[in-house]
Amino acid sequence: MKALRIFFALIFLFMFGNANAQDKTEKTQSSIATLLNSKSFEFIANTAIPLSGPTKNLVGSNYSITFSPEMVISNMPFYGRAYSGMIMGRDKGMRFKGVPENFTLINSKNGYEVTTSVKGENDTYVISISTGNSGFATLSISSNDRGTISYQGEIISINN
Repeated sequence: MKALRIFFALIFLFMFGNANAQDKTEKTQSSIATLLNSKSFEFIANTAIPLSGPTKNLVGSNYSITFSPEMVISNMPFYGRAYSGMIMGRDKGMRFKGVPENFTLINSKNGYEVTTSVKGENDTYVISISTGNSGFATLSISSNDRGTISYQGEIISINN
């Protein structure tokens, strides 16, 4: 009889815990969707993934891209091939700012896809973000003067 009570108590706890976890997932999904729809968020980079060469750990380096409807500000490093306009030792990385154009958000089965373009001082940058419902994301930057580079990181609210 005592074993039966313990069994039912465990089943009750399992069901209650599962519902709670599902509720948290729905809240996270909703908050990521709200954040992306607002067009005001920040991507914090943890890893740089150049087309050639090894990945680079960026944790604690404060590399990020801040998105708002009025301005995109990028402070990201660049590891890869430059095609033109680079003077030896004067590489600024993927540092630019400009008004986002053609901002699109697509809700897919596994998360969200964001694409926008930004005209900087000397180049045009195409930014693509693929994020899951957890907020962890992969961001890619393409430009005319450099090879494409990807970063893994996290999408957060600007207010954090």
